[in-house]
Formats: sequence, structure tokens, C-alpha cells
Amino acid sequence: MIQFGMPTLIENRTLQENIDLCSRLGLRFIELNMNFPEYQVDCLEQTGKLIDAADKAGIYYTIHLDENLNIADFNRLVTDACLETVRRTVEVAKALLPLRDKYGDPSQPLTVNMHMHHGIFITLPDRKVQMYERNRDRYLEDCRRFRDLCGTWIGSAPILIAVENTDGFRSYEQEAIDLFLESPCFGLTWDIGHSKAVGEKDVPFILSRQDRLVHFHIHDGSEQPPRNHLALGDGEIDLRNRLNLAESRGCRCVLETKTIDALTRSVGWLAENR
Repeated sequence: MIQFGMPTLIENRTLQENIDLCSRLGLRFIELNMNFPEYQVDCLEQTGKLIDAADKAGIYYTIHLDENLNIADFNRLVTDACLETVRRTVEVAKALLPLRDKYGDPSQPLTVNMHMHHGIFITLPDRKVQMYERNRDRYLEDCRRFRDLCGTWIGSAPILIAVENTDGFRSYEQEAIDLFLESPCFGLTWDIGHSKAVGEKDVPFILSRQDRLVHFHIHDGSEQPPRNHLALGDGEIDLRNRLNLAESRGCRCVLETKTIDALTRSVGWLAENR
């Protein structure tokens, strides 16, 4: 059966508030979001506190890397900081594995979710030029380096870096993801709301690699107008189809709404429709 979890919600100012909500709704895990100041890597490295709080509630954690993470920035100081952030986050994930073993499914790797950074673009009179497209060889070489470093950092630990779709993978990003997937340390996250809001443009790419799906972000959405992060049942997505695929692939699912109300209603929808 699918294990459902929740995202870090902005309405909750503390970890304990998120844990209390997770427990109250009967969810299994929280995806700690490193976009929040309280979940920066130095905070997550206080693993004793994280583990004690989760253990009392009978839940575990996954991790969402900062959306600004850029592992191929042209400024090597920036790139090195991002790589060091990932290295230290992997060490945190290793320390959190006992919670997964106790309260989750030990057969499922623990996920560290990441976005692909599009890089900057230059606006010309007739078009926009993505700098990673212009410097594709250098970009892909940096991605190979990142892949190999993650393999070293993760080693044999049951941890996967799961690459999430957002507003449409660029062609150079698709190449980079395929490089990542050459390593057993990488997998895919399907955010079904993001893909709906951009006309499902990433779906053929994802489905052709569905054997590497390990994680889902589940929320409702629509194409016109483009909306996502809606409560389940409030949009146009064939949720049962997506959930059936997640279950068949043995994926975890984060109910990635952005408010307590939407999350609560989504849990109610699942109770009535699963």
C-alpha cells in the first residue's frame, strides 16, 4: 500500500507543529523542506532532535533540497557550496534511516528530492537563450560530476536522489537526467500537479522512464487556468490513475498541498476514494 506523507507547511512555524498535524491526519512521514530557514542543513544535522521528535509520534522523514540548488553554476564558489550542501544532506538522510526502518517500509529507499535548476537566460530581441543550452557540454560535464559524487557520498546506503519535474524539463535537462539515471543512486519524482499545469509536457519523458519512479508529489491541478497545489478533488487530474501508478511502482506519495485546510481535505478525499 502507498505510504502518504505531508510537506512542510508555512502555516506551521515549528517542526513540532508539523509533526502534530502529521499525526492528527494519520500520515506516515514529513518531507522536510530546505527552502525554509528552520530546515537548513545545519539545522537538519541536529539529527538527535529530529529523531526524538519523530520517534515519539511514530513517523519518519524524507528531505526536499532547496529549489535554488544549482550544481552547475558557472561560479565555482556557488557550485561548491551546493555540492557541499548535498553531501551533508546525504549524511543527514543516513542518520534518519532508522526512522524509516521503524515506521516506514524498509524496502523503499529514503528519498532526497531535488529540482533541476534551469540556469540563467539572456533575452535577445527575438528569443531567450538559456546559458546551459549555449554551454551544454560544460553543463553536462558538471552533471556527470554531480552524479559521480552522489554515488560516492551515498555508497551502498538505501538513499536515492529523486529528480522532480516542475515547469517543463528543458532538452539539456533531459540529457542530464538520463546521465543521472545511469547511476543506481538516482530516481524520479513525478509531481502530478506541476505536470498538469504545464499541459503534461513532461509526461512522455516520465512515463518512458517509469521504472525509475520512486516518489510522487500528489496534488490536484488544472491546465486552463494553470493551477496546482489544489486539494485532491478540486482540479482536473485523473487522480486514481496517478495513484494506481504510484502504487504499482511502490512509490511514496507526499500530499503536496500548501495549506492545512487543503491537506486535511485531501486526506478526507483519500479516505472516501481509495
